Amino acid sequence: MVVGFVNGNIYLSLKPLKKVKAIVVDGERVLYAGDNVVAESIVKLFGGDIVDLKGRTVIPGFIDSHIHLDGVGIYLSMLDLRGVKSISELKERLKEYSKKVETVWILGFGWDQELFEEKRWPTRWDIDEVVSNRPVMLMRICMHTAVLNTRAMEITGVSNIVSPNVVRNEKGVPTGIVREEVLEIAREKISESLSVEDYKRYILEAAKYIASQGVTTVGFVGCNAKALRALIELWSENRLPIRVRVYLDPGKSWEVLDLLKGIGLKKGFGNTYLKIMGVKIFVDGSLGARTAWLSKPYEDDPSTCGSPVINSRDLKTLAKKVHDMGLQLAVHGIGDKAIDIILDMYRELKDVDKYKHRIEHASLLRRDQIEEIARLRIALAVQPHFTISDWWAKQRLGSERIKWLYPFRSLLEKNIPMGFGTDSPVEPINPWQSIYAAVTRGKYENIPHYKDTEDQRLSIEEALYLYTWGSAYIMHEENNLGTLDVGKLADFIVINRDPLSIDEKELKDIKVLETYIGGKRIWGH
Repeated sequence: MVVGFVNGNIYLSLKPLKKVKAIVVDGERVLYAGDNVVAESIVKLFGGDIVDLKGRTVIPGFIDSHIHLDGVGIYLSMLDLRGVKSISELKERLKEYSKKVETVWILGFGWDQELFEEKRWPTRWDIDEVVSNRPVMLMRICMHTAVLNTRAMEITGVSNIVSPNVVRNEKGVPTGIVREEVLEIAREKISESLSVEDYKRYILEAAKYIASQGVTTVGFVGCNAKALRALIELWSENRLPIRVRVYLDPGKSWEVLDLLKGIGLKKGFGNTYLKIMGVKIFVDGSLGARTAWLSKPYEDDPSTCGSPVINSRDLKTLAKKVHDMGLQLAVHGIGDKAIDIILDMYRELKDVDKYKHRIEHASLLRRDQIEEIARLRIALAVQPHFTISDWWAKQRLGSERIKWLYPFRSLLEKNIPMGFGTDSPVEPINPWQSIYAAVTRGKYENIPHYKDTEDQRLSIEEALYLYTWGSAYIMHEENNLGTLDVGKLADFIVINRDPLSIDEKELKDIKVLETYIGGKRIWGH
């Protein structure tokens, strides 16, 4: 079916900046881009339909290069603790939520101890005062730390684990705070209680919500076996509303890799809606939980530099295995020491640029590391909204290292392949909040490190480019997605304002009116 979209303010691409009045779509792809008269004549010739855009602005659909698709679905039904200002407020919200939800596990997400007026971390005893007969797990906003109540600790068995990531008080008693690999154990227990049908429901709910925010393609990072099966079932049933590119969790003993190797599956298996791309590997944790691995101690806690979650030898072995299988690497690295060992690993692989192997987050980059990333042509999946949500970063890093934080301008000037994402549900899925953050970097929120990093601000055009073509490129989709040039998949959104004609302060207020994938409307008022 041929469809013409006419009388629009249509941005075909952001770099170079190309704008037309009309496009014609045939078989999911852009057949023509240009003026109204020609578009209407093509549609008439093929007996198609005309959609009058009535002067509204159209841009390519956003591509979120790093998202936890199942996590977004689960989060949509979780207790929302973002912005909570005290432990007492957290407890009150938990009390009200526990009365409404009937699930075995009570799950929450989004608290940040830096905001609490009590100036301390929550404990299992705080949670026990509210809910003691059902297991409760409330994740910190970074998703690398959580607080469990006593019942949850009994079920998961984490109290008996000897690890610095089971936080204990001065008497050696577990406080309920767990981090990194211990948190993963708790998550696995919860995952075991979910069926494939549960995952299908969560993924479908997430995908519909994501489409409503103007995101048409996502990189699903850290996909486990159950979530993959759910995705494949939704795909085979033609029920996936958005495009998904999968980066698998390798599993405890790399069993997922052995399975993929056994069947000979390589990068790009699938179709335009669902493709398996590669494997996600963790090297360190998060700055918020002080588990990101730094080369020098934290400014606000000199007793720690954070720590790796995998040693250099195992990282190199795992990375080579993924590389030799023809899959793409997506390696989580936040602290500069973590980046050091990731770079050391990539130096030993051939054709890094051909595979577009990635570093996820790349939060803290020294100048020498930026030079090496450019030399090796490593791709980066970065999250602009961290510049605002990590408002406490200067306390963590001090006045010298804060200049290394999220250096988007320096990376762009070195022509380093870079795509935007949100790490949602860690950050809001709404792309306009991330665009706003990339352009303003907390200028209007009085973020303490704004003055130290304002030279890393991006223009609106640059930010939009990185959220469209940039993300498409680092997921091997630059020939299909990221622009609306002739031959590309017709994934686009209709918005209520032209982002290139408004003040930067208004960017986060732009609304998505309609979302199209392959020229078909999948969401709209």
